[in-house]
Amino acid sequence: MTEGPLVGLVLVSHSAAVAESVAGMAVALAGVDTVAVEHAGGTADGGFGTDADRIAAVARAADRGAGVGLLVDLGSAVLTVKSLVEDEELPAGARLLDAPFVEGAVAAVVTASTGADLDAVEAAAQEAYGYRKV
Repeated sequence: MTEGPLVGLVLVSHSAAVAESVAGMAVALAGVDTVAVEHAGGTADGGFGTDADRIAAVARAADRGAGVGLLVDLGSAVLTVKSLVEDEELPAGARLLDAPFVEGAVAAVVTASTGADLDAVEAAAQEAYGYRKV
């Protein structure tokens, strides 16, 4: 077990079900429950899309004082998170992570659980681009 603040993570998808499922899977596969892993999927009315207010709220909920990494699925999720970062509407130290959504989430949760800083969490998530399947 690590002491001190841990990096929090937010998974942003156009689908609430996808965001919630990937968050649950990442935590289960990592075998830890110490990392704040939040999810923000879909629109306020339950449709497909992204909701900037919801993303900002869950990023604040994930903030444990060591930064927040946000992993996104595609398209407007990327643009929405970039806008929130640029407009400083996320907690200090929040960062969009350029990583595969599923594999990057698992790597990020595992790394964050060790007490690693946001740079190391980001690097682990990015390494997931190299995971080969064949």
